[in-house]
Amino acid sequence: MPELLLVNGNVVTMDPARPRATAVAVSGDRIVGVYASDPRPRPGHVVDLKGATLLPGFHDAHNHMIGFGLGLTEVDLRVTSLDELYRRVAERAARTPEGEWITGSGYDQTKTGGHPHRDALDRAAPGRRVWLKHASGHMCVVSTPVLADLGIADSEIPVVDGGRVTVDDAGRPTGLLEERAQELVGRLTHPYPLAVLADAVGGAGQVYLSEGITSVTEAGVGGGWVGHSPVELAAYQTARDAGALHVRAELMVASEVLHPLGAHPDDGLDIGLDLGIRTGFGDDWLRIGAMKIFADGSLIARTAAMTTDYDGDPGNRGYLQADAAELTRRIVAAHRSGWQVAAHAIGDHAIDVALSAFATALDAYPRADPRHRIEHFAAARPDQVELAAGRGIVAVPQGRFATELGDGMLASVGPSRHAWLYRQRSLLEAGLVLPGSSDRPVVRGTPLLGIHDMVNRRAASGAPFNEGEAVTPFEALRAYTLGSAYASRAEHVKGSIEAGKLADFAVLSEDPTAVDPSRIAGLEVIATIVGGEIRYDTGL
Repeated sequence: MPELLLVNGNVVTMDPARPRATAVAVSGDRIVGVYASDPRPRPGHVVDLKGATLLPGFHDAHNHMIGFGLGLTEVDLRVTSLDELYRRVAERAARTPEGEWITGSGYDQTKTGGHPHRDALDRAAPGRRVWLKHASGHMCVVSTPVLADLGIADSEIPVVDGGRVTVDDAGRPTGLLEERAQELVGRLTHPYPLAVLADAVGGAGQVYLSEGITSVTEAGVGGGWVGHSPVELAAYQTARDAGALHVRAELMVASEVLHPLGAHPDDGLDIGLDLGIRTGFGDDWLRIGAMKIFADGSLIARTAAMTTDYDGDPGNRGYLQADAAELTRRIVAAHRSGWQVAAHAIGDHAIDVALSAFATALDAYPRADPRHRIEHFAAARPDQVELAAGRGIVAVPQGRFATELGDGMLASVGPSRHAWLYRQRSLLEAGLVLPGSSDRPVVRGTPLLGIHDMVNRRAASGAPFNEGEAVTPFEALRAYTLGSAYASRAEHVKGSIEAGKLADFAVLSEDPTAVDPSRIAGLEVIATIVGGEIRYDTGL
């Protein structure tokens, strides 16, 4: 006898053998039955869905859970003018005790008209350490006291491999730090206390449940400029022990964390984590995912590595975060050591480097279905789509970027390359599996917003955003469920409503495949069920 029965629903299963159903039975944390009609006898706990739509729980295949959780307490810089940005900084400074940092996140220079400047920050928050994070995560701006702490306020400027300390025409730092130069600030702010990080995990998870999310992939922990502590995994364990890990989490490990293991030469374990821990270690709630390696930067920051100049910006093609030979060496070593590899590659030059490195790894050390990933795959030429398909690479684009970052990206690459941007349709046509993801907190991460934008493809200005790459509502839903599970090598336990899989569900007010596509973003999440337990409920 099942312990929970969900009846009278419009069940969209994502299972081609049974695409639709009306009832689902659960025992423990697993699905034990999927039915076309109300089964009998009934268990004690029956939930009448009253015609609502039941879907597999959403899985965000690329997000920054801790970064988002920390951002819930930071100054919101998603503004349209520098004046408003400085006003918000000044307001926070006025109510923040002396000695504490003023930290904000989410500004976009394509919307404010330019980057903040250290001098203006000094006027808004005199004598205070101010740290403002760009929406892309690939840049930040700091005030003069921070630069002074780093010893670079007005003196010799350090050369940063894979990054840049921006200076004005007189050679004076402006406060803008690009890419790996952000690690300079990390010397002052890291490591974060585990309690702070665990609270961030818990706060983020509560938001995720309200959006129908039941699992996520955290895209980089433990090191580099994307990490917050060398023991970041412990923050997730702390949250779990406290009952505050509200959604399932897979953690990508920053490439900087992997190190030589000293194993027997015949083992082929060149690099990894201590004791040989690698991709797949853990359980259905918390596990190690891919190694995350950054090949380049951001399109709206114009730091992503391109093969030709950015539009209207002669001589600027962005740059790699390490030379191609070093990136290849790290990728090959991780592959040989049994890791799934996730390469952040946005510009077409960076994508070339990633694809070449994967080919070198696969040819030198063949192994069945390593399922390597290219995160973003943002400005991809047609030949790169075919190469990715031929090698079984998973491309992981972000649908919501079309709206929130689309105008800036269109301007960066120019009309001749608009058709390359954040492909979806051509990935499916090439035989690739399409995952759904947000890169939150870069943009708003609500899956229904991402699904809406995967279908509608419009920039914030209303301009079309590479409309030929739009997908259907069903394809977008499949991306955020079974597609993302595939990217995490977890399609055998989640992503569809089938007997034996985890009982993770999202309950929506209406069926996204049946409403006008313009309404998808406005649909209501009525409930979220994780492991057979109702963890968010507005009216079941």
